[in-house]
Amino acid sequence: MKKWSVVAVMGMALGAVAANAQNFPTKPVHMFIGFPAGTSTDILARMLAQKLGDLWGQNVVADNRAGAGSSIAAAAVARSTPDGYTLLFNSSAQSINPSLYAKLPYDTLKDFVEIAAVASQPNVLVVNPGSSIKSVAELIAEAKAKPGQLNFGSAGVGTGTHLNLEKFKLATGVDITHVPYKGTPEVVTDIIGGRTTGYFAPITAALPFVQGGKLRALAVSSAKRSSQLPNVPTVAEAGVKGFDFQLWFGLWGPSGMPKAVIDKIARDTNRVLASAELREQFAKASTDPLIMTRAEFGQFVRKEIDENGRVIRSAGIQPQ
Repeated sequence: MKKWSVVAVMGMALGAVAANAQNFPTKPVHMFIGFPAGTSTDILARMLAQKLGDLWGQNVVADNRAGAGSSIAAAAVARSTPDGYTLLFNSSAQSINPSLYAKLPYDTLKDFVEIAAVASQPNVLVVNPGSSIKSVAELIAEAKAKPGQLNFGSAGVGTGTHLNLEKFKLATGVDITHVPYKGTPEVVTDIIGGRTTGYFAPITAALPFVQGGKLRALAVSSAKRSSQLPNVPTVAEAGVKGFDFQLWFGLWGPSGMPKAVIDKIARDTNRVLASAELREQFAKASTDPLIMTRAEFGQFVRKEIDENGRVIRSAGIQPQ
């Protein structure tokens, strides 16, 4: 009798959790964002937060906790109550930081649960429109003819724009000098002013300058062309076989969340990502929805951690 009583109690408890998950959320959800307002990560997070809030009938509060390569926001989520009401929206920085920082206040794989992949977008390889470099092939040729003399900017050591450059250098064998800046606006200003050779710029930041004739786009870093720049080849098409580098975004929660709640958030996230309205908003931001199952997203994150670690080690980037 005792055995059956325990089974019955466990069944009732599981049933209660499932019922609560179906009613989730019953109060506002906080979505922590690892980067400042106005960045690609912030813009996309707010788009998703709005749509999830509309679907749930509850506010999804976008909360910027910028700093330390997004690890401040990540640490706050890792320490939060694992009930689904505190989530992390982050970029591929989530997969870079384990190799970039000597000591993080959390374990990226143990202290988080991957909920949903959200979106991806390419970087754009840009130079000054008056530059003699008009193609990727010409860039490679000039870099090999003048080793160490071409300067490429990034938005900071260890950022996606930096790793994009280092991966390009590893793939082509060129010697290009890396110049870290505080952010994308400063790099773009120096390219326009002729003080920096080029930049693998986030497409959302580069597009207005490319369309306005202030930057020349040589290629996009992704495996496929951008719908916003259909006449610009990919780096792979331009001669660097197999090259692919994208900035991607996803949603995480603290480990220990009830599976039913995780599944509901994942299901609802994929539901809004499939909506025509959000896809149109993403397209205007030169971004593609990234639809995966939770298992696929988990595998993807682990693969990205390994690949970014390889690039960081090969480039000789010392952990901070």
